[in-house]
Amino acid sequence: MTAQIPYDHQAELEDVLERCNALRQAPVPSGDALPEGYTGTLGHFPVYFPEEIAHAAGLLPVSVLGGGNKLEMKHADARMGSFVCSICRSTAELGLNGSLQSLSGFITHPICDAAKHLAGIWSRNFPEQLSQILYLPQNVNTPGAVRYVAAEYQRLRAELERKTGRSISDEALRASIRVYNENRRLLRDLYAVRRDEPWKLSCTESYLLTRARTRIPCEEHNALLGRALDAIGQRRQAAQDKPRVVFVGGFCEQPPLEMLETIDGNCYVVDDDLLVGLRWLTSDVPDAGDPVWALAESFVERSAASPVQHDARKTKEGYLMEMISSSRADGAVLTAAKFCEPGLDEQVAWSKHLDQLRVPYLVLEFEEKMTSFEQMGMQVETFAESLLFTLA
Repeated sequence: MTAQIPYDHQAELEDVLERCNALRQAPVPSGDALPEGYTGTLGHFPVYFPEEIAHAAGLLPVSVLGGGNKLEMKHADARMGSFVCSICRSTAELGLNGSLQSLSGFITHPICDAAKHLAGIWSRNFPEQLSQILYLPQNVNTPGAVRYVAAEYQRLRAELERKTGRSISDEALRASIRVYNENRRLLRDLYAVRRDEPWKLSCTESYLLTRARTRIPCEEHNALLGRALDAIGQRRQAAQDKPRVVFVGGFCEQPPLEMLETIDGNCYVVDDDLLVGLRWLTSDVPDAGDPVWALAESFVERSAASPVQHDARKTKEGYLMEMISSSRADGAVLTAAKFCEPGLDEQVAWSKHLDQLRVPYLVLEFEEKMTSFEQMGMQVETFAESLLFTLA
């Protein structure tokens, strides 16, 4: 009888994480590199995009998250001011240097002035691509909010049908909703590990696992997350003497990976708003009836909070305190991307509220092109030590 080789969960997890890190740096797939069944790619800007509609159209949804800290700016500065946030400038640079020329289209949102005007820059420079603004409501508490969102989704559906020459049936949309419901469940499981057993999964690892969906089909991402969660469940890691914190401010422009690693080295990050657009819908979307209405209703009624959406039911102070409470955090790391008006406004409100409640917090500013983290490391280490001293 052939002896069975013991299954190495750690090697499996390392293999998945290596794949995810490679995807983080991978170009947008095109031509023969497109996954089977897809005819093109549809780029979309944070914070949220109904990927199910693109998926049902046979287009691979690709989150355009800027250029990171390795991209050299050569063209974008001639199209926009230096005071514009880094993600808008580097996204434009990626388009102008040819990195995004294979996109079938690019959809942005009026989440801020910079993102809204990016659509105009895109349409002038890339007339062969579909360039649209998806007008999602800033105030979702009005009676007609769901009807308005559904109308916008139907408009997007029609635009994609014209672009692809392919009808998007209700049944195709329902099938896509079921695929993405599974993805949402797996991501909730991933964040549950972060909350309940943070020594088994770092913020950096969780971020890599989540971000992989920006370059591969949702079905493949589901399989990847399933493998990772099985391996994480068997992971043997000893808990360390680290404070528990939440990380907020990464809802649009993404912080450098080195920044997350710096925080991980000193704290357990038990919740965050990183890539919140991929986790925007907080529960399953109904897969019966009108699928567009179901998606629109979910956007209004089953969605996360964000600085770029006004919802009186989710005040900026309230959702931060809920995040801290539900994750049993000892403090908060409040961040904002440089020149991000929504993020900086939120940071002021958060700081004032936490001061009143005497909840410890650390304020950090980041930019995707940052390369030096020594000073930030000292700030985080000092903050972590102060939290441990308070808890002792």
